[in-house]
Amino acid sequence: MKAPDLKGLDILVFETDYPSLKQIESDLRNIGADVYTADTFSQVVGILHQTHIEVIIAAIDLVDEQCIEMIKEYKTLHPEVLFYVLAGREYDSVESSQESVRLIVDDYIKKPLNIVRFARMVEASVGRPQAAGTSLTVIDPLVAKIKPYFIFRSPVMRRTLYHLPQIAASEQAVLITGETGTGKELIARAIHVLSRRSSGPFIPINCGAIPESLIEGELFGHEKGAFTGAVGTRKGKFEMADKGTIFLDEIGDMPLNLQVRLLRVLEEGSLYRLGGETLVPVNVRIIAASNADLQKAVDDGLFRDDLYYRLNVLRLNLPPLRERVEDIPLLAVHFLERAFVEMGWPSPYPSLSQETIYLLERYPWKGNVRELRNLMTRVATLLPRNTGRIFPFHIHPYIDEAAASPEIDRGPGKEGTFIPAGTKLSDVEDMLINETLKHTNGNKTKAAALLGISLRNLRRKLNK
Repeated sequence: MKAPDLKGLDILVFETDYPSLKQIESDLRNIGADVYTADTFSQVVGILHQTHIEVIIAAIDLVDEQCIEMIKEYKTLHPEVLFYVLAGREYDSVESSQESVRLIVDDYIKKPLNIVRFARMVEASVGRPQAAGTSLTVIDPLVAKIKPYFIFRSPVMRRTLYHLPQIAASEQAVLITGETGTGKELIARAIHVLSRRSSGPFIPINCGAIPESLIEGELFGHEKGAFTGAVGTRKGKFEMADKGTIFLDEIGDMPLNLQVRLLRVLEEGSLYRLGGETLVPVNVRIIAASNADLQKAVDDGLFRDDLYYRLNVLRLNLPPLRERVEDIPLLAVHFLERAFVEMGWPSPYPSLSQETIYLLERYPWKGNVRELRNLMTRVATLLPRNTGRIFPFHIHPYIDEAAASPEIDRGPGKEGTFIPAGTKLSDVEDMLINETLKHTNGNKTKAAALLGISLRNLRRKLNK
């Protein structure tokens, strides 16, 4: 990946923490920026009067009303100026900052400044060329064809879906595997819509959501009088899907006795309704899906091997969202905008800040795309109406920050603190809390997790 380059960019850093100020200055100069530093408000005013600054970085504890008004005026004269607030321990509670800051800030960034990530953020904002593969726009015939059904730009998804048009054109059975929430039904619908059967019905059925005593009738239908309560003849899902596609989700949950009947339908193209004696022909394409390892289920005797090989003609294995990080911003924006449209928000809609995107990209997403969709819908629903940009503090209440942060190695040889014998217990607690916060760079959520207490309890102890 191309190294970041801010050559010729005029950046002002307003910070009173001298070590932090010098480190940021050195890092920015190393990637070509022209850096101006200030540790007093008067110095900031002087620099802005004499120099055309393109990026302003200010420590959060220095952003008072006077500073806000000055930056507002400067941005009025120079709308292209970027303004970033640098936060340390305050980062995870930055939502308590002035509302007026949120109206002019481009993003909140965390101490210590990650210079490479910050440079990428600035490059994207000022329109400079980025590293190959980072653009949100991908011009690709495959993407263009599948985009109405599936949003992606990641190489892993392109490899996964490369043969989707050919698979759709085929009449063979398809087996879609992948974790829960990866979009298996969406892919099944895309296959149906792109196939020659698109004018026919698409009938989905979740094999794991229907009681075993009812699923046979749901799939194959029944004749009048087949059982108590069968007051009339009823078609099953297979007959309803005639000349179309049936999608059997969670196929691994299908009882073994029904697997035999399903295999017969696949091989003969016909079925008997429950209680029926007449063979009913059906012209159906089957797409099956499972989040379980069907090969292991075969080995364990829970799934018929002949049915497995009959279904596993064409195979698609969908990667989890954590393996397609490049797709997360696209999907997040898509789900946000869809929620805003449903709520009747006027456009333009609030955008995601770069730090928010970074937070979403490093989250593990155990529920995959479904979890991301639910999170974005929740954020959009509860977002204040005057919001112009979505910052990390809008996301934090609905996301497990501990899961989003890399686990801290506490193995042998790692940093610690010395506690002299005879130290009061209350002082020991204070020392431990302070050292843990240093270890986590001020992240209270991670500190609370390491200390084995709740975030609320940690904040209460800090406020004593």
